[in-house]
Amino acid sequence: MFRIKTMNKISPPGLNLFPKDRYEIADDIANPDAILVRSADMNSMEIPSSVLAIARAGAGYNNIPVKNCSESGVVVFNTPGANANAVKELTLAALLLSSRNIIGGVNWTSSVADKTDVAELVEKEKSKFTGPEIKGKTLGVIGLGAIGVLVANDAIALGMNVIGFDPYISVDAAWNLSREVIRAESFEGILAKSDYITLHLPLVDQTKGLLDADKIRIIKKDARVINFSRNALVKDKDIVEALEAGKLSAYVTDFPTPELLACKKVIGVPHLGASTPEAEDNCAVMAVMQIIDYLETGEIRNSVNFPRCKLEQRYPHRLLVVNRNIPNMVGQITTSLAEANVNIQDLINHHHDEYGFSIIDTEHQIPDSVLEKIRKVNGIIRVRAIQR
Repeated sequence: MFRIKTMNKISPPGLNLFPKDRYEIADDIANPDAILVRSADMNSMEIPSSVLAIARAGAGYNNIPVKNCSESGVVVFNTPGANANAVKELTLAALLLSSRNIIGGVNWTSSVADKTDVAELVEKEKSKFTGPEIKGKTLGVIGLGAIGVLVANDAIALGMNVIGFDPYISVDAAWNLSREVIRAESFEGILAKSDYITLHLPLVDQTKGLLDADKIRIIKKDARVINFSRNALVKDKDIVEALEAGKLSAYVTDFPTPELLACKKVIGVPHLGASTPEAEDNCAVMAVMQIIDYLETGEIRNSVNFPRCKLEQRYPHRLLVVNRNIPNMVGQITTSLAEANVNIQDLINHHHDEYGFSIIDTEHQIPDSVLEKIRKVNGIIRVRAIQR
């Protein structure tokens, strides 16, 4: 029986995928095999040694102590693309909100609701809320993952000129990207050419504070910036100064703060990027399936700290090994098996940065003494044996 701890409300279509005869799911399990989380902050949490995997029902994972998990052999999953359409739709809405001063107009209209001459007032005051059309303007999409690609493609369909920048674009994303999207040569280049800039990046050390005063100086005057990724990608103080100085026309963000909301040119959205029932269901389903696959077969998909690893299981016994990415790891594992006269039928080994992962299939069960011997090898982090 596998034990799953939930740290937030997880959508039922996901939880219902756990076979009830093999899984126990609750929010108060003391020593779980896996944890399902959405937004709960786990960075100061002491993660039980029983935990084999953590799945984040969403794309961002800065609420999980990934480095500590890696050192303990805990595989961390996220769900890239599951909420992509929801964020894309909100980004497209932000393009229009930032251009046409729709919110300003709606707020003004509400303020004259008690007037008897509303129709006359509307005709008199509507010029205060004019704004440019997005058709024919240039949109710079920074980050061409699942969300960025959708935004870029739909902006093309709306008649915009689109420039994209992502030095780490995946093959899958490149295949899905419209050929009409122009490739920017540099981050600075896309800033200088865009009338609208939208950020679709993960928050890592290299992207923290990416859009600061120095970069904002490069941006075209009156440009509009949209951020539905992570607040810390942008330095709030610098963006507010640029808005108040007239350098930028608007900033739309899903991460409002008191400093931002004090500026009238900021449109603050209450973190609605993935807040659709469809996105929550998609994220939960993907997270649960990744947990099931890893616990039952060792398959790794969409891990942020370990490599993608899949091996069709044709033999009854499987050995899963998490190790540091240092020389002779596989050699020492296979030698330990050979010395115990355990024949390897199938094997795959992949690595990601500092860590590696191996799946080894055998016809016969591996003795506990051999498992203990492998665990004592320098560089081995975690060893697990499963049986089909």
